[in-house]
Amino acid sequence: RVHGDSSRLALAKMASLQMLNPNADFARKGTAVAMNIAAARGMSSVLKTNLGPRGTVKMLVGGAGDITLTKDGSVLLNQMQLQHPTASLIARTATAQDDATGDGTTSCVLLIGELLRQADRYMQEGLHPRVVTEGFDIAKGIALQELENFRLKTKVDREMLMQVARSSLLTKVHPEIAERLTDIVVDSVLTIQREGQQIDLFMVEIMTMLHKTAADTRLIKGLVMDHGARHPGMPTRTENAHVLILNASLEYEKTEINAGFMYSSPEEREAMVQAERRFVIERVEKIIALKEKVCDEKKPGFLVINQKGIDPLALDMLARAGIVALRRAKRRNMERLALACGGYAVNTVDDMSPDCLGFAGLVYEVTLGEEKYTFVENVVNPFSCTVLIKGPNAHTIAQIKDAVRDGLRAVKNCIEDQTAFPGAGAVEMALSLKIAEHAKTVKGKSRLGVRAFAEALLIIPKTLAANSGFDQIETIVKLEDQHHEGRIVGVNVMTGEPMDPVVEGVLDNYKVKRMLLHSSTVIATNLLLVDEILRAGRNLKSQDPAGPGH
Repeated sequence: RVHGDSSRLALAKMASLQMLNPNADFARKGTAVAMNIAAARGMSSVLKTNLGPRGTVKMLVGGAGDITLTKDGSVLLNQMQLQHPTASLIARTATAQDDATGDGTTSCVLLIGELLRQADRYMQEGLHPRVVTEGFDIAKGIALQELENFRLKTKVDREMLMQVARSSLLTKVHPEIAERLTDIVVDSVLTIQREGQQIDLFMVEIMTMLHKTAADTRLIKGLVMDHGARHPGMPTRTENAHVLILNASLEYEKTEINAGFMYSSPEEREAMVQAERRFVIERVEKIIALKEKVCDEKKPGFLVINQKGIDPLALDMLARAGIVALRRAKRRNMERLALACGGYAVNTVDDMSPDCLGFAGLVYEVTLGEEKYTFVENVVNPFSCTVLIKGPNAHTIAQIKDAVRDGLRAVKNCIEDQTAFPGAGAVEMALSLKIAEHAKTVKGKSRLGVRAFAEALLIIPKTLAANSGFDQIETIVKLEDQHHEGRIVGVNVMTGEPMDPVVEGVLDNYKVKRMLLHSSTVIATNLLLVDEILRAGRNLKSQDPAGPGH
């Protein structure tokens, strides 16, 4: 009787949906949850092998045949073409994690997949998804509360920042390159950090040169611009130079309204041309006058970096005066220049004074093939810098660039949080045991959801062990033994044995862990509570192209 009523209700619902939209597809209750779980487990299995310093690399082949080699979860999820709606939802959640914190993408996908897998075990035995999700919510509350107990009490210093950066970079690039980049990313963030102000990572310019090897990547406390002087007579190397940051046009510009000029003789035409040139010449002469006023034997050089154009005649005048001039500089570089060299940008030559000038100890030009680069170095007390990434090929440069971005955000997070966490799966292992212990005090069926959450957290240490070539079960048992003795230990990916992450210098960000636990649980909960999937889009191809009424 009950079964018959439910079948009739399902048929009625299907009929009503078909009436509203004949093109709509419809997945029933059991099928919908199974689809979501299968999609989450599929995503998890794809990214599983990437986790940790000894994870493998994926090769992505684009439609045009371009190849990307990466183990960065964020790059993979952004470039993979996902057709399944649930897989797309999980990918968006993981990339949102990366956008907000700069790390934890792969862990987020793994945890969502494992939460759904553990829930499926109990749902196969007849437990309602709502009961499982209630258990998840209880467990999430316990996890976030217990998380505070694992914060390191030591003060954030350069050594801690180095450990956080190294832990992040080792999961993205080769250990030798990671060691080289660790110093670079920490020094970059410490250079731009200003007391009482938020850290703006846009003040770190990331410049790439297809040249030499990845080991030649370096930090320049100054600026590198991807263009050079436009006049052959300008010096390619200047020492102890004043820097003028200008945002004024040094070229003839047409009037905003259409205007015609009548002349009756060649002399009148020549006079008109001279009048047009005069206002540009006057501007250039003011710059030359400022140069002559401030330059002496100690600071003989003068560099003009203009956001707008400089025409050939103006360039020639500046070159004769011994001034190096660069035109069409990026707006973002104008901000960086002021922070790196000192001084400030001026919008008109009338506002120029010695106070607006910055200083650079060395300005020189490098030519690579047809490309020119201008280096502004040896600046005093900079608050902006450049990470110059070098590599023999495009995919090496892209890999290092992604790693540097993640490393910069890891260091920034550590400074803002003023703390860090033990890494290597130690926190997940400890939280799993704490939640499993707490599950004994939970009344009713929700206890099973809490247990499922505790089991799911073990996916991180298990995967780290598996990707390093060690037995998962054996590793987890060893970790449990150590944790029961009161030690917070993680997986040593080189030996498979338990290790103290704080002693070994394997540290994670507080912000990343907190957001990981929260966002993974929310998405897993929502996916478990889906009982129908409606694909209710319009099928445009089947419509008459002439439209209705024809």
